[in-house]
Amino acid sequence: MNEVLLYTGSAIIIIWGVAHLIPTKAIVRGFGAVSEDNKKIITMESIAEGLTLCFIGILVLMVTIVGGYEDKVSKAVFWASGIMLFIIAILTALTGARTSILPYKICPLVKTVVALLFILGILI
Repeated sequence: MNEVLLYTGSAIIIIWGVAHLIPTKAIVRGFGAVSEDNKKIITMESIAEGLTLCFIGILVLMVTIVGGYEDKVSKAVFWASGIMLFIIAILTALTGARTSILPYKICPLVKTVVALLFILGILI
């Protein structure tokens, strides 16, 4: 059951990360007429979030495969990943989720669910 929770959380957050990467050009266009510098910053931030989410998912996936879920180093990675997802869920709730864009509104929920899956993967 522990591994199922960890693998499920990893898959969800990797998919969510890829979902951040794919629409980057459309996101930048959605800001309308902004300076080239601002376009670069928006692009960077969109890509950075997508890559971060993918990295967290891949890290948990690899650690689960290589070290299992009972190893103390694995547990440290799962805790750190879950806490990081909670932190960026709060950041998103205070920023992007306050927009009218539906994916940004549900983003804190997705991150929180995955964080809980990672932590339950340790505790159950």
